[in-house]
Amino acid sequence: MDKFFKNKNILLTGHTGFKGSWLTSILVKYGANVTGYSLNPPSNPNLYELLDLDNDINSVIGDIRDLNMLKTIFYDTNPSIVIHMAAQPIVRESYKNPLYTYQTNVMGTVNICECIRESNVKSFLNVTTDKVYENTGKNEGYSEYEKLDGYDPYSNSKSCSEIITHSYNNSFFKEKNINTSTARAGNVIGGGDFAKDRIVPDCVRACINNEDIIIRNPNSIRPYQHVLEPLYMYLTIIKKQYENSEYAGYYNVGPDDEDCITTKTLVDIFCSHYNKITNNNIKWINKSDNGPHEATFLKLNNQKIKDVFGWRPTWNIKEAIEKTVEWTNAYINNEDMKEYTSNQIDEYQRRNHYI
Repeated sequence: MDKFFKNKNILLTGHTGFKGSWLTSILVKYGANVTGYSLNPPSNPNLYELLDLDNDINSVIGDIRDLNMLKTIFYDTNPSIVIHMAAQPIVRESYKNPLYTYQTNVMGTVNICECIRESNVKSFLNVTTDKVYENTGKNEGYSEYEKLDGYDPYSNSKSCSEIITHSYNNSFFKEKNINTSTARAGNVIGGGDFAKDRIVPDCVRACINNEDIIIRNPNSIRPYQHVLEPLYMYLTIIKKQYENSEYAGYYNVGPDDEDCITTKTLVDIFCSHYNKITNNNIKWINKSDNGPHEATFLKLNNQKIKDVFGWRPTWNIKEAIEKTVEWTNAYINNEDMKEYTSNQIDEYQRRNHYI
């Protein structure tokens, strides 16, 4: 895979975010010519600055809603691959700022698609979310062919982003041989996520401050996976469809059923491993804040990517949490996080059977 990406011009939106920073690190290791387009990093501290990625890529700070600026970037960099990850990604924030959420997630997608329509792009991937589906509360995982109708402004705006991508693909991209896919990932965890209103960053902040971890919805079930799992699947989709248009489509990139766990189970594993390697006594408490509606059960059916790509998870949920805890402990101990993150990527690659 590293030979494929070497020297290719790649535009990655959302590169300063958590997933974007990990993906940028991988692409840099592969020798790609990466241009990142995003707002400033969303938190302080943040993974992007911890990894000193500004020195590795062409980083452009800009708003995905600014079509003219996007067009300039496309013209200047002439990407053959575009990965769209820029978004307002937080459910609870979408209740506070629904207009901004829709403007970013819907019109941002329109703007990207408009630029691609007028470009020489060969492979395009729009990264959305597991929350694009109409959540009927069923116990089975949602498949790629079920109804798209997210409940809250974030989830619904991502459903819209999917539909927009499908429309542009049918109307423009196919006739220009721009191979296009969307990827719907579950909840990702890993070192370097400092966002608000996410359970693992809440665990990390509690460890840093030596406080109890507060859980809002301990019995909520989510498809958790280490961030490297979907990122390598994204790269696989991009490479395969670049070489063969038959691989273009829409894919659930979620974990196996046994890794769809409750929030309290995730935090139990986190606390157990953190306390084991640090001799601390971090624990969690249940404290609802009567926040807005969030689904209590959500699971993806990942059979399609298994059938099409021969994919299977590399790190199960226990390993994923342990790798996150170990990254967090290294960060607390002021280790070189660029080197540490690079080593975790190398470790994952050695274990991954389809890279």
